[in-house]
Amino acid sequence: MKNVIQSILGTFFFASLAVPVWSLPTDGMAASLREASVESTLEVQQQKGVRVTGMVTDKDKNPLPGVTIVVANVANPSGAVTDVDGLFQITVPAKNSTLEFSYIGFKKKSVSLNGSKLLNVVLEEDASELEEVVITGYGSQKKASIIGSIETIQPQQLQFGTSRTLSNNLAGKLSGVIAIQRSGEPGYDDSNFWIRGISSFSGSNSPLILVDGIARDLNNVDVAEIESFSILKDASASAMYGVRGANGVIVITTKHGQIGAPQVRVHVEHSINQPTKFPDFLDAPDYMTLLNQLAAQDGAILPFDQTRIDRTRSGYDPDLYPNVNWIDAITKDYAYTTKGNLEVSGGSDFLRYCIVASYFNESGILQQDKTLPVDNSTDNNQFNMRSNIDMNVTKTTLMRVNIGGFLNRFRKQRCSTDQAFSEAFETLPFVHPARYSDGSIPREMNRANPWRTATQGGYDFTTSSKIQTLFSVEQDLRQITPGLKAKGIFSFDRWNSSRRSRTSNTPTVHPATGRDAEGNLVYTSYDVGDESMGSETGTEYGNTNVYFEFNLNYSRKFGKNDIDALLLYNQQAYDDGSIQDYRKQGFAGRLSYTYDSRYVAEFNFGYNGSENFAKGHRFGFFPSVALGWLMSEEPWMEPLKNTFDKIKFRASMGQAGNDNIGGRRFAYLTTLKTDASGYTWGTTGQKNYDKGITEGEIGVTNLTWETATKSNLGLEVGLWNALDITVDVFREKRKNIFMQRRIIPTQTGFITNPWANYGKVTNGGMEVSINLHKQLNKDWFTSFYGNFTFAKNRVDEYDEAPSKIGTYRGQTGRSMNELWGLTAERLFTADDFESDGSLKFGIPKQEVGADKLYPGDIKYVDMNGDGKITEEDEGYIGGTEDPRIVYGFGGVIAYKNIDFNFFFQGTADAHRVIGNSTIFLPGSGTTVQGNAYSENLDDRWTDDNQDPYAFWPRLTYGPNKNNYRASTWWKKDMSFLRLKTVEIGYTFPKKLIEPLRIQNLNVNATMKNAGYISGWPGYDPENSDANTPRVIYFGINLTL
Repeated sequence: MKNVIQSILGTFFFASLAVPVWSLPTDGMAASLREASVESTLEVQQQKGVRVTGMVTDKDKNPLPGVTIVVANVANPSGAVTDVDGLFQITVPAKNSTLEFSYIGFKKKSVSLNGSKLLNVVLEEDASELEEVVITGYGSQKKASIIGSIETIQPQQLQFGTSRTLSNNLAGKLSGVIAIQRSGEPGYDDSNFWIRGISSFSGSNSPLILVDGIARDLNNVDVAEIESFSILKDASASAMYGVRGANGVIVITTKHGQIGAPQVRVHVEHSINQPTKFPDFLDAPDYMTLLNQLAAQDGAILPFDQTRIDRTRSGYDPDLYPNVNWIDAITKDYAYTTKGNLEVSGGSDFLRYCIVASYFNESGILQQDKTLPVDNSTDNNQFNMRSNIDMNVTKTTLMRVNIGGFLNRFRKQRCSTDQAFSEAFETLPFVHPARYSDGSIPREMNRANPWRTATQGGYDFTTSSKIQTLFSVEQDLRQITPGLKAKGIFSFDRWNSSRRSRTSNTPTVHPATGRDAEGNLVYTSYDVGDESMGSETGTEYGNTNVYFEFNLNYSRKFGKNDIDALLLYNQQAYDDGSIQDYRKQGFAGRLSYTYDSRYVAEFNFGYNGSENFAKGHRFGFFPSVALGWLMSEEPWMEPLKNTFDKIKFRASMGQAGNDNIGGRRFAYLTTLKTDASGYTWGTTGQKNYDKGITEGEIGVTNLTWETATKSNLGLEVGLWNALDITVDVFREKRKNIFMQRRIIPTQTGFITNPWANYGKVTNGGMEVSINLHKQLNKDWFTSFYGNFTFAKNRVDEYDEAPSKIGTYRGQTGRSMNELWGLTAERLFTADDFESDGSLKFGIPKQEVGADKLYPGDIKYVDMNGDGKITEEDEGYIGGTEDPRIVYGFGGVIAYKNIDFNFFFQGTADAHRVIGNSTIFLPGSGTTVQGNAYSENLDDRWTDDNQDPYAFWPRLTYGPNKNNYRASTWWKKDMSFLRLKTVEIGYTFPKKLIEPLRIQNLNVNATMKNAGYISGWPGYDPENSDANTPRVIYFGINLTL
């Protein structure tokens, strides 16, 4: 069976590549194995059974003599050992028996025969942690020799929840990563994330994502495809990437096949989703009562009589006296997600294969009108496929073919989730029902009906696809010198997208004014609508990425001296339909030296060119150095080995470059603006031209690289072979940041201000990670982990008027993206006013939104000391929306076949200014627009509650800009601690599943986003559209 499956897979993948179809094993090898005389084979006790022969080697195909082989799970197991050529033969009781291979210095391995009589087994070295190999993008290094700040994580730890996007699973899992999910809308729910914070106010701060060495999108990779996941954080780790690695690097390698019989793994999960928390609003009768109170307070006519309020409260006639919760009206109680993966892998010493296929489907939370003849509900389907084929063309030549990609078919309502929720937040609960009982759809003049927006607008159907390819050849040059290898890589990726839309304009009516004698609603037509649906199509140019790389790698050990070196050339062409391809090329190198597994030194460099700079400035050289000391390997530490299994000190410093000028290309060239506004000629404008030509972007010939100088100090400690602690302190100084000059006088004649290397930013912080793994006894196992990241930036140089620097309106010396507004002191009290209602002497007059002030209004601070509050008193008020602190902790508790997992994720030092809208304050929209938050409504300033620090200031019947505008009064702390996942799983005993030819079977139930704790009482503090889903899902993992 094994040979049949392998032959089919080999034929399928290589017929189109015009390479010989493989078979396992070759006839000559099979014959030699059958004829081999295995003198060291132990005497077989059973006289009847199935004879199995084979070979055991290490990963470099070297035969392993003396390997012990026994039949597993039998009372009196037969056994054998390999001869000097690694050959063996053994008789087993059944064709589906399992053999166990053990050898000193190698990991024990179990192999299920599954009917096969010929085996080729590869044993993996049982390396100590310091001998482990870590993928670092342009190659790999032994963990002991790594002295850069590199963190790895097992892919299984990122595979939680049914999210389509991998970025949503990073926050709190990896130290140094700051991630925040701003939306839960299907298809648009990617997280924003940075490595060690934000360091530049120009261009992108996103890290470089490498998938199998090629720059790609993190969210296009399914977790099931990943074999290793590493983050390179400091200069020594990322300097080799030069221009591309200034913001850190995430390195992902996808799964490759291993020698052995075909293995099939299946993972399926289905989830039920609901939003974590929506804002709470007053219902219609309570809101009408509040509006009456505010109208009476302000001397206006009461908008509602008591009869209407009573009838609304009692549900007398919902068509004429509606009481609509618009959030409930536009949302479903639940949405559903399904996710599945299928992995098939195996191979021989000649060819290995791994195929991963994934399927993802999610529905949206927005309501659907099932009376329509078309289905316009959200339905997001994505299919991922990746196949990796490794073939040993010769004993020294390895060829790899990697083909992957995805197809996404996404149908959604024509409105976005943000738009639907925004309208629901702004629509009065008593204005009209979502739909009348006779089926007609009401709409107020110049206002939206949120239910109509969500359900009646038609749909968009988008199809996007991406193909990712990679072909590489690796040649072992041991004939020149041992340890030398050469590798060439060629890759091309292609993405495209097309859209088909069906538009709908359903008839609407004005709100009903009553009922006629027959009980029918009385209303007039608002819009007659269209009987048929419109149709639109559109396509995007897409993009193509072509990449080539060649490198030489040298790794060799001379006694106590260990040398690792790499020299690399690469070039890239990226075409997105612009005037010409974006092209990059560069050289990179690494030289690492380790003495006696204790002292490590490393030098890295990147040398890159950019199209944005003139000759003489086009190429940048970005070096880094690092030093490390493994104190635990010192001879005098030997008595403490049982306590300190690892103590490593490391330090690094280096540079990285950036040429991203906010989308500007060829910045040394001056451009023309060909679509400038028109102009006229003649004394009376006899000649008129709609469009003109003016000077565009000014070319700056001395523009050069933005440079990041990074430094890092790190400590790694391992205790009792169970506890690992890592601490890093980092600092980054950016200079020559690209920015458009801001204070050039208009008299200079520039229509568009030129760019310059002007800005400087310092970013620094620390990160800590802790991991504890302990096998308490044969039944109990525990594992706990936690990490903490703090990163804060400061603008050291910014193009602003010298008079602003150091003041509340100056950017210099503050964090980027700091919040802006007035500084509030408290609410006015009666003691602040004279008897005629004017402010007492010495209190600044406020000219920021209210003609007359009253007790309960917000009192602001006169920041510039001019005796009045104006727009000039606005300034930076501290805090940023993006958190400066991110942390996470969790653990696993396992008892026999039952395991319990939990994970908490949190952020701190994150703020947001709420409000700043004319209808934000309850009652400010009167009977026209708006809604009333019920949160803390009792904590508002009234004549009976004259608290100068109440949550809500004095409410008014109509907008009051003085009280709703951006200020420290509405600056709220959005820190939170979220129970991200909690899971319980069960693994079936092997004795129950092996008769079914199942190697592993696990079932689990999980809740994601189970709840959170936050000082902010309103909507979800992470997600302003209140759409972060709470997910309950059930999964099955099966290995055949």
